[in-house]
Amino acid sequence: MTSSSSTLASPRPEADRRRWFALAIVMTAAFMDLVDVTIVNVAIPSIQRDEGASFSHIQWITAGYALAFAAGLITGGRLGDIYGRKRLFLIGIGGFTLASALCGFAVNPDMLVASRILQGAMAALMVPQVLSIVHATFPAHERGKVFGMFGAIVGLGAVSGPILGALLTEWNLFGLEWRPIFLINLPVGIAGLILGRKFITESKAPHALKLDLVGVVLVTLGLLMLLYPLTRGRELGWPTWGYVVMAGALVVFAALVAYEKRKAARDGSPLVELSLFKVKSFAAGIAVQTVFGVGLGIFFLVWTLYMQVGLGWSVLRAGLTGVPFSIAVSAAAGMSVQMLVPRFGRKVLQAGALIMAAGVLIYIWEAERYGMSIASWQMALPLVVMGAGMGLIVAPLTDAILSEVPREHSGSASGLINTVQQMGNALGLGLVSVVFFGSMSDHLPGPEVGPAFVDAFQNALIWVAVVMTAIFLLMFALPKRPAQHVEGAETAGTPGITPLDKAPELVG
Repeated sequence: MTSSSSTLASPRPEADRRRWFALAIVMTAAFMDLVDVTIVNVAIPSIQRDEGASFSHIQWITAGYALAFAAGLITGGRLGDIYGRKRLFLIGIGGFTLASALCGFAVNPDMLVASRILQGAMAALMVPQVLSIVHATFPAHERGKVFGMFGAIVGLGAVSGPILGALLTEWNLFGLEWRPIFLINLPVGIAGLILGRKFITESKAPHALKLDLVGVVLVTLGLLMLLYPLTRGRELGWPTWGYVVMAGALVVFAALVAYEKRKAARDGSPLVELSLFKVKSFAAGIAVQTVFGVGLGIFFLVWTLYMQVGLGWSVLRAGLTGVPFSIAVSAAAGMSVQMLVPRFGRKVLQAGALIMAAGVLIYIWEAERYGMSIASWQMALPLVVMGAGMGLIVAPLTDAILSEVPREHSGSASGLINTVQQMGNALGLGLVSVVFFGSMSDHLPGPEVGPAFVDAFQNALIWVAVVMTAIFLLMFALPKRPAQHVEGAETAGTPGITPLDKAPELVG
């Protein structure tokens, strides 16, 4: 820590109380973001019925958020370093609250998609500041306990999001149907904005880098050129221009690499630190994180559509069916970090990929055997197996990727990990039109809808199993046993959070 922040090692009672209030505020904001991602999936069929949304709209309600979040994560963290993390956090939570209101009061699917994109962009300003503020507020010897709390928040968000979304939609509060899943953010966000102004202490990085606006534009343009044709292709009959635009995305990404090289040589402040990819474990880990995001993006959307549209289940039944999965993820994540990885290293992550693939194959078999008559309790086995496999991967993966990264690049590396995870998720959501909707007819008679969704679900799960196998193979490039890596990278273990490169300097 710098001299200005070293005084935090023995805080006055007033400062002690303030920092715990600040912790509660930023943890609530992180929880709000985590829940907002999972809460929407459960309500999607209700949104489709109420708004008359097309399948393309449904994909963009989820993919638009992920894309905006991914494109803005690194930039959001950089803005906090330059202009102050408290300031950017307040702007982010205020914008997120406003976007939530716009989602809740959307008058048509197009407005809902636009509001979700805005919501993702505001989350990209808010989320990177969360652990940066913690890093600035708590002394080193207390951070382990605090980061453990964040791990619990991640697990709680995974468990509570689907259930909360199901309850709010099922209750149909004030006749608003699905809209309370967004409007619930308003009182939370307003309280966070008011209390955050009072209790959070401002901080900046001592030597903040400049913004790479050209890099931001190129990343966003390349992603849009790749994802838009994928998402709209089936609906439009796969026109030639779609393939041309997707090929053009590769040209844009090549231009991004060339520009970032020149930017690094000129002023040392590129958006993407390309030298990191010379580290074998990092490059392999980025590939794993991207492919893993693709698999999850495919699974969670088609799973929701399969249960609610294909099987005709209520939103509450679908939400409760997912509880075993969430519990298994949380339990396995805790075991992998505390007990298994220190003893068995990389083998734990590879076992996770194979276990998750096994759960997917069990699900495919059950969907084939039981068809439309499958029960929630019959899904528990594949969901617990899949959740256990996922938990073994998600908790230790970031540490494994960062274990050989030089200390001075730990923050940039963690930002890249979070960004590609979101990019992979957005790509997976775009591929749903190919691996799920692409296997069924556009115009199905009523009695044929359910069986068609069951078949499409099985087809999509085959792709998820292939993804898990690819992840298992990619993991051979990770270090066998993660080293005790860079000082200050202890913040890297929480998804969506970018740790600081250097100790922050308090300015207020």
